[in-house]
Amino acid sequence: MSNSLYRLSTANQYDTALRNIGQRQTSLSNLQENLTSGKRVVRASDDPVAAAQAERALTRMTRNDTDQRALDMQRNTMSLAESTLGEAGDAMQAFRELVVSAGNGTHTQTERDAIAQQLLSLRDQIMSYANRKDSSGLPLFQALGSAQSPFGGNSPAFNFAGLPGQHASGNTQIAQVLDGDAAWMSVPTGNGVFEVSLGATNTGKAWTDLGQVTNPSALTGHNYSITFSVVGSVTTYDVVDNGPPPPAAPVPATPVLTGQPYTTPTTIAFDGLSLKVTGAPANGDSFAVAPSQTTNVFQVLENAIGTIQNGGNVDGSTDYGSLTHGITRGLTEIDSAMNRLQSSRGLAGDLLNRADRIEGEMDVRAVQLEDDRSRAEDLDMIKGISDFQNQQVGYEAALKSYAQVQQLSLFKFI
Repeated sequence: MSNSLYRLSTANQYDTALRNIGQRQTSLSNLQENLTSGKRVVRASDDPVAAAQAERALTRMTRNDTDQRALDMQRNTMSLAESTLGEAGDAMQAFRELVVSAGNGTHTQTERDAIAQQLLSLRDQIMSYANRKDSSGLPLFQALGSAQSPFGGNSPAFNFAGLPGQHASGNTQIAQVLDGDAAWMSVPTGNGVFEVSLGATNTGKAWTDLGQVTNPSALTGHNYSITFSVVGSVTTYDVVDNGPPPPAAPVPATPVLTGQPYTTPTTIAFDGLSLKVTGAPANGDSFAVAPSQTTNVFQVLENAIGTIQNGGNVDGSTDYGSLTHGITRGLTEIDSAMNRLQSSRGLAGDLLNRADRIEGEMDVRAVQLEDDRSRAEDLDMIKGISDFQNQQVGYEAALKSYAQVQQLSLFKFI
């Protein structure tokens, strides 16, 4: 067995010991920095892969926070739109109650004029609801884009100064505004299928209800006229089909019913529809039956106000025929208008519910992204403290051993 002897110089021993102490001091300093920051990856050079994963998670968290702030703004605006539609519905209900009151046969025209003034105030109030803006000064019902005040004009030219349509919602956002055209400008006239109007030259005291559909398959969509003839004490009526409304080509009028006896009230039925006529028509009085058209909330209110204001005859008596007919039609169209507002309010409520669901998903996503970031760069404190203590013990041992080795020199024994 051979023994190998190595000669190590004192300077080499010192250099090795100092280099070892320096490395341990650097490691101890790095561990202390990790403990202080609470992160395992303080610089990208510590773990390039983990640093990249943490940076991606932070970027997504920032984007998620931005989406949440935008969603809060959209939800606040939609909440204001929903409450505005609620206030408009309350004003419409108050308007309807006043219209019902105006139909009371005991009222004089002066009293009805006073009611009309209240109705005018409510109409202006409802118009202000339609043009209400959010905190940013944008209209709540601007649809796909409109002027600063989307609704304007005067009877019969109320208009929507915008592009109809509803903004789509996404996975991280909801529509910020509602379609004002659908909410305020899409009210069917009459009963929604056809409308009945008094002849312009009527002098009798007859009116009709809004009518109803008795056979949908028999409907033609044509214009009809009902004309009354009074000879002596006998009243009869004729129904004439005047053909489809423009822009269809005109066709010759076709009799549908002729010489039918009339007594009040009488239900007149033809071509899948029926209506009830009440009162005493004069000779030559007529009613026009036409397919339902599309009007708007403001015109409905304006028509009801006009009916009440013009409910009197020249001699001061009440024209119950036109008043009753106009109020009956007005109440039905007001109900249709309120249904449109309620539908839009329901859409707003659905969007608010969707915003709550999106917010919940964003909260879950934020927790997941924070977990990804933490897993990539955060320090396990228990392991970090243990490593720091172990490194500290090693560092102290290296210092003590170096102090002892430093005293070993041949010069001390010469």
